[in-house]
Amino acid sequence: MLPTLADIDTERLTGEIDTLATFSDAPAPAVTRVLYTPADTQARAYLIGLFEAANLQVRVDALGNTFARWAGSEPDAAPVGTGSHVDAIPHSGRYDGTVGVMGALEAFRVLRHGGFRPRRSLELLLFTAEEPTRFGIGCLGSRALSGAWTPHQLAALTDSDGISLDDARHTAGFDGALESVLLPNGCYHAFVELHIEQGPILERDGTAIGAVTAIAAPATLRIQFTGSGGHAGAVLMPVRRDALLGGAELALAVEAAAKGTDAVDTVGTTGLFQVHPGAVNSIPSRVTLEIDLRDIDLVRRDCVVTEVRAIAKEISKRRELGLLVEVINADPPAICDAEIVKATKVACDTLGLPCLPMVSRAYHDSLFMARICPTGMIFIPSKDGVSHRPDEWSSPDEIARGVAVLAHTLAHLAGSAEQKGDTDAQ
Repeated sequence: MLPTLADIDTERLTGEIDTLATFSDAPAPAVTRVLYTPADTQARAYLIGLFEAANLQVRVDALGNTFARWAGSEPDAAPVGTGSHVDAIPHSGRYDGTVGVMGALEAFRVLRHGGFRPRRSLELLLFTAEEPTRFGIGCLGSRALSGAWTPHQLAALTDSDGISLDDARHTAGFDGALESVLLPNGCYHAFVELHIEQGPILERDGTAIGAVTAIAAPATLRIQFTGSGGHAGAVLMPVRRDALLGGAELALAVEAAAKGTDAVDTVGTTGLFQVHPGAVNSIPSRVTLEIDLRDIDLVRRDCVVTEVRAIAKEISKRRELGLLVEVINADPPAICDAEIVKATKVACDTLGLPCLPMVSRAYHDSLFMARICPTGMIFIPSKDGVSHRPDEWSSPDEIARGVAVLAHTLAHLAGSAEQKGDTDAQ
């Protein structure tokens, strides 16, 4: 018997989310939980305890990616995965990522309590470091699982204190070869991630559930202009080579390039603008910009990347500035699997919940899981569209609705042990 909304234990689920939020390096209501810090490792230990209490088989890989499996009646069949992350950027909230982990655990529990027996195993994934806080690259664990990053690239990472990824993971108790993290294609039959929207659409439209159809992906550029510094009063305007002015031009050009596609799905952000030496009476001699360009259309996004790089080159030539361009990452967007989207909509119909097809503007671990198996996402509303802030909020009832939809979707994808024949969605 599949769960109804009344079957979700909202008090238990809310309590576990609140307890998880106490593993933090920032005072409540903010949450700071950075990769491999004591707060991170304590949170992981708490979660593993919950997984084991739910009779799930737990294993942990060399990066700390954690897998908690509910064995199906056909253990050799590719399992159905779900899950998310629990690391948190400094002074953020308690729902980003955690709803997908705690919600998946609750979905497993209510399915088991209702007597459901999966044909395919169900596996809860706790991904390492979806946030780029410590090593400057997002979705670290899922990048490694999917092969988007090689062990060599991972081993080269260092944090702002010069600590290598290898040293940090070993200190946190995660050993083994990085080569062992990679998962083969087809290792999962499907993957579904429950997540807060982190935007205003569902709340604005009064819709309970978003069925994600595509996940936008960023290209991130680091661009540095170098000019000639000097005293703000002594160097005359005709001979100046002001690096900040070149950067200012480029930041405006990023906005214009994104708007110039006439597509609502193209966005461009200059999120970092560092000026050297940073004194009011000194001409800026160096400026560093980090630029985020996103779209669900890879060709269109990469056209904007090419345009921004060409403009940077033109600015450097015209203003006689040195130029350095670095591509930090350029990940392809993902189209969500049609069968998973359909299963999500059917689950909503069964539960009497309105459902809206929508695009994920933020990127998630699902973006990389889509490289190895059919993937989908389920969104629940975020109050005022707020995320990555202490006032991030989704109500217990909203979370419960997402858990119920996830449970129904997982049951469809895994199939029941009592069913005859092949229930493969693909």
